[in-house]
Amino acid sequence: MYRLRLSLPKGQGVAYRNLDVLHDALVNAWTAAGAEPRTVVGHEALSWHFAALGRRLNGYSMVHTLVVGTPSPRLSEFLMRIDPAQVSHARASTGECVDFSGAGIVPDPDPVGPGQNAMGVVMLSPLAISRADRNGSGPRWYSTLEGLDVSEAVNKRLSRLAGRTVDLRVEPDRLYMRIQPRYDTLVRIKEGRGGKIAFVIGMLIPLVLQGREEDLRLAWYAGIGEKNRTGFGAIGLAERGIGR
Repeated sequence: MYRLRLSLPKGQGVAYRNLDVLHDALVNAWTAAGAEPRTVVGHEALSWHFAALGRRLNGYSMVHTLVVGTPSPRLSEFLMRIDPAQVSHARASTGECVDFSGAGIVPDPDPVGPGQNAMGVVMLSPLAISRADRNGSGPRWYSTLEGLDVSEAVNKRLSRLAGRTVDLRVEPDRLYMRIQPRYDTLVRIKEGRGGKIAFVIGMLIPLVLQGREEDLRLAWYAGIGEKNRTGFGAIGLAERGIGR
């Protein structure tokens, strides 16, 4: 298990419109570090996740820090050797160009102590959960926790990734929900032919995770919810905030 932060110097950032250009830049870095392409992309890919920290600016998103983590011992070896200069990708069709060659690397260490059974977290990237009961005309993604058993949704995916039962209790910050009744965000994923845009709806809300030490640690390194390799579900410690 390993997790790190790739941060550009203060005042610098990379502009992008579609989240998948960051994904492709990271895939390039993974493979340059020695990972087989099938282990980081596609149906056989091992578990990894990332978050893009930054802000919106003039219709673009600006990222200054990438948080990248994996619970896989195999991928951890390559993540430890990742070269910021290889976190790059250019897309002629949209004019987007990612270049993290000037970034510094800082490990994002395991925050779970011996015997710890709870952790307050913020979403560094949105929590994406799809509707299992979706009909043809209904929304694909949850935009609110109403009617959603978030613990069940989180545990189902983590259990599948871990090959064992994961039993976390996931509770939202109710005070935050009263102050901020809308916490959904529409994330632009990719731009297809003819300018067709693909979106995912995610949720940005503080949570408290309760459970076994090994389950808390898995959530930290694997991310929670769905679309993790696409840039969703990364958590950070609430006491640290989003930060750089």
